[in-house]
Amino acid sequence: MLLAGPLATHGLGGQTDLPIPFPVAVIGGAWALTITFAVVAFAWRRPRFAEPVDVGRPPAIRSWLTVVGTLVTVWVYGALFLGSDQLRAGAVGFFYTWLWVGLVPLALVAGHVWRDLSPWRGVQRLLGRALGRPQGYLRYPSWLGYWPAAAGLLAFVWLELCSPDPGSTTSVRWWLGTYAVVTVVGGVLFGPRWFNRADPFDVYSAVVARLSPLVVDRRWHPHNPLRTLPTVPLDHGLIAIVAVLLGSTAFDSFGASQEWQLREMSTLGDTVALLVFVLVVGAAFVAAAMATGGVTRAQRRALPGDLVHTLVPIVVGYVFAHYLTYLVEKGQRAVIDLLALDATPSFWLSERPMLVGTLKVVFVVGGHILAVLAAHDRALLTLPRAHRLTGQLAMMVLMVAYTFMGLYLLLSV
Repeated sequence: MLLAGPLATHGLGGQTDLPIPFPVAVIGGAWALTITFAVVAFAWRRPRFAEPVDVGRPPAIRSWLTVVGTLVTVWVYGALFLGSDQLRAGAVGFFYTWLWVGLVPLALVAGHVWRDLSPWRGVQRLLGRALGRPQGYLRYPSWLGYWPAAAGLLAFVWLELCSPDPGSTTSVRWWLGTYAVVTVVGGVLFGPRWFNRADPFDVYSAVVARLSPLVVDRRWHPHNPLRTLPTVPLDHGLIAIVAVLLGSTAFDSFGASQEWQLREMSTLGDTVALLVFVLVVGAAFVAAAMATGGVTRAQRRALPGDLVHTLVPIVVGYVFAHYLTYLVEKGQRAVIDLLALDATPSFWLSERPMLVGTLKVVFVVGGHILAVLAAHDRALLTLPRAHRLTGQLAMMVLMVAYTFMGLYLLLSV
């Protein structure tokens, strides 16, 4: 068994691990959001994040990072397809920990460094130059937007959460093999824009990187991350991207509950439940964003797109709350196996359940507070003056509901 158990228990710690009673944590989180909204509603009258941070032209692709990313990719694929049992276990673990979860802290610290590390962009550049088509053969259809990336992210979370055996080498081989072929072929056909819109990991990294407090456009520039957050490129399917990320994390927490495990759901049942979580999260956000007066029909339809970037802090908060222990401890195991080392992972974090429980609350509530601030600032720009306060009430209710459900799923089930 290559990954015995870890996929079902990403986050460790539960209700009894909290230094305060669970109801107090939920009520405190809800009050923190409500007080934040009340304060900014009356003291924050002008938008503060309208002007993006400008540090000049982004640097060219750093070829040495592309070499590093290519070497790591070759090692992981080689271990997965040709390695021993230990190496294959390390490759599967690397796929689920460092490639998926580790992408988030990497983007927060280094910005969209994935653009430099991506071996697929490197392959596209080499083939494009060799074939005389650096921009590809076809124009990327504007109507596609982020939908291919959303489909890729959904395919990943389905493999992790719904497939019959997500930890098997065969399953991961098929997924990564298909991903490599589709990504390279798409890059050759459509050029660099394919990675900007269709590569699920590239898009995920680019979105989270807008919340980095240290890097702007891959240049070192410490700043208030709420100033760069609104610069997330808006396109068709961006709401689906965020809905998949939030909905899948919520379903992962819910699916780990004893009640759900005892149901012995089929793959089809798990798939339907995952889709329901994703659709509910997305539909609730769209409804809350559009629940305001004083706007035309066209303006109302545009509001979800204007506000979707405000959910990124919630995504990041949930990822850290849900996967932190998993990344730190299972990530160590993956590296040990992938390098064929004779070592034992440290379980320092999971041995301190009170700390883990406290961190969960901090990450969830902190992410929602940042989302409230970003949404309020954006509302000052997009909503009519007479509805700048009342037009935010539905979104505020949604944020409180997200907080309650997030803490309940992470700490109680």
